Amino acid sequence: MHVRLMSTLVVLLLAGSTMAAQGSEGAAAHIRKLEEKWTESYQQRRIDILSSLLADDFVITVEDGHIYSKAGYISHTADTSVHVEVAQISDLKVRMHGNTAVVTGAYYEKGESNGKRYEYHDRLTDVWMKLDGRWQVVASHYSVPVKE
Repeated sequence: MHVRLMSTLVVLLLAGSTMAAQGSEGAAAHIRKLEEKWTESYQQRRIDILSSLLADDFVITVEDGHIYSKAGYISHTADTSVHVEVAQISDLKVRMHGNTAVVTGAYYEKGESNGKRYEYHDRLTDVWMKLDGRWQVVASHYSVPVKE
């Protein structure tokens, strides 16, 4: 009887672990789609979509060390003197920690700002949290990789 009870408990624990892992994988896939949506919305200046993806206390640190709030980031995105021709994310890795996701990856952007051509190759770290039942990004950091 004792062996049977222990076997049942082990099976239940394994099933619970598998279900948790599947839930985590599903959430990670959802976060990847949100990252793609964010990138696309940024390129297309879809302020309504960006606003829904960013938490009210969102903060982003960009390559030169400047820090912007949600309002500052949205203002930058809406700036018509900047034309983003290409915005791509790649090499995304999503690590789930309950209602928090940490995303690392690569970002490439090319376009024109105030009549001058530009091109960025960055590394990124984004932190997403499930707030009031929906995922929103709370912090983002972009940096230029060191060339060796």
